[in-house]
Amino acid sequence: MKYPRQLSAGANNAVIALSDTEVAKLFTGDTRSDIGSEAEKMKFANVINDLVVKFVRLDYSDELQAEMLIMERIRPIDYRAYEIERRELWYDVFAHELEQLHKSGFVHRELKRPSDLDGLAFDNILLTEQDLRLIDVGISALKSQVGNRIFNKYTEIEQDELHRFRDYFLNR
Repeated sequence: MKYPRQLSAGANNAVIALSDTEVAKLFTGDTRSDIGSEAEKMKFANVINDLVVKFVRLDYSDELQAEMLIMERIRPIDYRAYEIERRELWYDVFAHELEQLHKSGFVHRELKRPSDLDGLAFDNILLTEQDLRLIDVGISALKSQVGNRIFNKYTEIEQDELHRFRDYFLNR
């Protein structure tokens, strides 16, 4: 379904512009992720650093008949317009902030999209005026929820994706 002011749509949710500063991820019916869980994971990551898009609030739209996870609005920039040296610095900051999240017990779990989903590789990582940012924490995990063994497995996969992202980001 298309919504007014729609920015994007994933497998289960659409994102719409609410204003110049806010967007809403819409939750209608039964979706793959729980709005409350996703909000809690965003808030957790936001306390650690600025890598994950900022959580604003939860709300409900009578007009759209949808629960809304409201976040800051970020505007992606095409990184290919910038020199490799600048991209290397952005990557280094990104890798450091991702490591901080891992050490604090948060793993994103979807740096590189699964090959069976539509979209571009690494389209959950956006270059913005405020550096590289992560969006869509729907399937992210907190160590406190999944335990050490599962968390370590997720982190190991994400570290491999991080190395592949470096090649993609610097050589494309």
